[in-house]
Amino acid sequence: MVRTNKRAFANFIKSHSDLFTFVKAGDIVQGEVIDKSPREIVVDLGRNGTGVIYRGELMHAREAAKNAKVGETIRAKVIEVDNDEGVIELSLSEARRQESWLELEERCGKEEVFSVKPVSANKGGLVADICGIKAFLPASQLSEINYPQVENSDKNKIQEKLNELIGKEIKVKIIDCNPRTEKLIISERAASEKSAKELSGQYKIGQSIEGIVSGVADFGVFVKFADNPEIEGLIHVSELAHREVANPKEFVNLNDTIRAKITDIKDGKISLSLKALQENPWERVESIYSTGDEVKGEVYEINPFGAIVNLDKIYQGQVHVTDFGSVEEMKKHLKRGQIYTFKIKDIRPQDERITLSLISEQ
Repeated sequence: MVRTNKRAFANFIKSHSDLFTFVKAGDIVQGEVIDKSPREIVVDLGRNGTGVIYRGELMHAREAAKNAKVGETIRAKVIEVDNDEGVIELSLSEARRQESWLELEERCGKEEVFSVKPVSANKGGLVADICGIKAFLPASQLSEINYPQVENSDKNKIQEKLNELIGKEIKVKIIDCNPRTEKLIISERAASEKSAKELSGQYKIGQSIEGIVSGVADFGVFVKFADNPEIEGLIHVSELAHREVANPKEFVNLNDTIRAKITDIKDGKISLSLKALQENPWERVESIYSTGDEVKGEVYEINPFGAIVNLDKIYQGQVHVTDFGSVEEMKKHLKRGQIYTFKIKDIRPQDERITLSLISEQ
């Protein structure tokens, strides 16, 4: 008889499902605030019964609790379906957090690009707040312009560079979103690549552009396009001049307006060149210098292969390390910034090279 009644009741529920609603822990529900005090907020959930937000939860969601008015509708998350008092226990903060994760998952799925302002930094990267959720921006995911270029990868200096980005607006894209493990990873590099891919189609290889120097690094110069500041190209250090360049700041400064030629467009990255718009001085080098000439030159750089020597403001020559036997021995005879007398051993315009040998030390 009891089994028959249970079966009949189950059939009744199935046939009149519109009269019944069931909630479970984790559900997001909506209801009208019917009572509010410093200790609790009571919510009418209709056919689901009565929900209560207790004082401890009110402390976690102060702003949301403050804005909840009697007679207004609010959304909350079910923490417990039937607690000791026979009501449904609710959470405002958990509801907001769950909705935030849903929004973040949607942004991730759409590969949406948006702006954040980092609130803190550590040696590994930056931390930002997105919809109340902490997001991590690894240093490796920063764009080339913001990546901390530090000698010997000094961790303290890296953090100093990252600290400079706190509060600065950075465009990012979500690359990993996992509500279960509460893992949220964002990337500036991915955002800039997406933006660049969309915009770089407006330009062609060989085109000359006007731009503003937006960054100077050891490896090259970043240039924002004057007609489209969202596009940023890179002039590699080898494309600054028809000579070796140790420091790009010898040729350009931050905020300089320059003209450059587009040499490559790949995956949204635009490569530029200054020297491509300049006359190639090596085409006339043999009218200025000859093999056997004795010339004075200033040592510009010393590297494992030899020394680079400035003969004038345009041309450089090279002294090979084999002339001295070793780098250590070469450094005994040549000092950076010092002027010496050299003999021109060979001139190769096609290789943009003048080979020198040391005659006398000053």
